[in-house]
Amino acid sequence: MRNLISDYKKKRPIIKKRLEDFKDLHKGKDKNIFRELCFCILTPQSKAVNCDKAIRTLGKHNLLFGNNTRSIKKILKGLARFHNKKAAYLVAAKKTFTDNKKFDIKNKLNKSNIPKTREWLVENIKGLGYKEASHFLRNIGLGKDISILDVHILKNLRKLGIIEEIPHSIGKKNYIDIENRMRDFAKHANIPLEELDLLFWSCETGFVFK
Repeated sequence: MRNLISDYKKKRPIIKKRLEDFKDLHKGKDKNIFRELCFCILTPQSKAVNCDKAIRTLGKHNLLFGNNTRSIKKILKGLARFHNKKAAYLVAAKKTFTDNKKFDIKNKLNKSNIPKTREWLVENIKGLGYKEASHFLRNIGLGKDISILDVHILKNLRKLGIIEEIPHSIGKKNYIDIENRMRDFAKHANIPLEELDLLFWSCETGFVFK
């Protein structure tokens, strides 16, 4: 616990700056927000840095907002696992936010009720579970009171005795339970939940990413 607090004090300026970057993104264009959604769709069982590279490459070739699943697959191959399924998920996600040929994502997200918005994302966007939906909301500045329970976070929760073991899979009930335990720990450590998330991630990877 003492080492964690010490590490937090060192990294706090970087973490806060990163969170401000996320908030600025939400104020931006719908297309920037959609890029973050696509990034989070790609992340399951894949390295975040590779997924970020994939999104940048798709953007460079003007494929993120199209329907060319075949070309998307080619770029995702080698960068994101299950590239065939994920290519289809990206195309389906764009259609979900397109009405009468108009693309609109910001107005579909309820900023006043983040848990409800997370539920909507899980139910309506293929490829998103609670972890990925939480990741997306955090990355656009709407993750103040939710956590991203990926393997990096779970490892740290186990080290601190917050959970006994890392579950092989996390259903809704278990996700909410672990998230509540992490929230309680964050209050006890006097570290905002969204900052604790990035702190744990940096403890495992050595850097603050997204």
